[in-house]
Amino acid sequence: MDARGARLYDQRMISQNLAWAAVLGRDTKFDGRLVYGVTSTSIYCRPSCSSRRPKRENTRFFTNCDEAESAGFRACLRCDPNDTSVTLSERARRILDEQLEEGISLQELASRLNVSRFHLQRTFKKAFGVSPKQYQAAQKLEHVRQQLKEGADVLTAAYAGGFTSSSRIYERAGERLGMTPGEYRRGGRDLSIRSVVTETSLGKLLVGATPVGVCAVWFGETREELEEMLRAEFPAATITTARDRELERVVEVVVAVIEGRGQAETIPLDVFASVFQMRVWNALRSIPSGSTRSYGEIAEAIGAPQSARAVGNACGRNRLAYLIPCHRAVPASGGIGRYRWGSERKQELLRREGGGK
Repeated sequence: MDARGARLYDQRMISQNLAWAAVLGRDTKFDGRLVYGVTSTSIYCRPSCSSRRPKRENTRFFTNCDEAESAGFRACLRCDPNDTSVTLSERARRILDEQLEEGISLQELASRLNVSRFHLQRTFKKAFGVSPKQYQAAQKLEHVRQQLKEGADVLTAAYAGGFTSSSRIYERAGERLGMTPGEYRRGGRDLSIRSVVTETSLGKLLVGATPVGVCAVWFGETREELEEMLRAEFPAATITTARDRELERVVEVVVAVIEGRGQAETIPLDVFASVFQMRVWNALRSIPSGSTRSYGEIAEAIGAPQSARAVGNACGRNRLAYLIPCHRAVPASGGIGRYRWGSERKQELLRREGGGK
């Protein structure tokens, strides 16, 4: 490295050895703090770039992209070191992971990254599909899930996940990202699901729950039909139908919500969703009772205006009737549209909320 490069790194207090170790280890913690140039190719990269490691004697370090380009290097197309939004989002994510137990506010996070909280919120959501608050809540709940899966009781799992009490788990339930894709795609293998079929004013209702939260709320015509649907959705899960006091309480709350006597936000959820589906479902949950939105309006609300059809598909994949209120999504052309559990039920739900014709 030349004298100018050494002076820059003295100012940033990152030693030559530390910078080189970051490159060798593809250490993402140094993305945004330095870039390295390779004299044999005249290309500069992030420390985390997946390209082949250069020889030490061919490597120069710079504190930012401008310095590297002023020295005659061009940006790597693979890691795109000029994409500052990715760098910012990754740095934010690492801080959120590090502060999981203590927690950190958006303002504190933005101050540590030396950006406005509005800019941070936008770039983080663009990169990961959820806000920093939603991401941190989901990580906490995922930690709780792992603790429960390993046999811990709810209170122990709550404290291990950074919650001050077990009740805080349920207060945050609506912010989680849901069961992992691996669990869902394996048909629920290693999942234990308890289910109950009960009567409501809208017909028979199945409620399925894991130790973390409710994973299925389905309307149907018969008990046999509903139980078969659950087995088809989670073919590898251990499913029991024996009633217990805890599950009965959950079912009572779900039924109360559907009958208009409770709040859906109080119910812990455990569902798998892609990032896009979760964005749609969060948008659905933000629609006030008594109101409807077209699929196009929901697409606009999540920043994907050309995805009205995909929004409709996400509504069709909803496994939590009413708790995720896909009945409030309607066609722009008029009418109430399709509903997984029957158009008559959708019409009745909208009528009860004051949104039906």
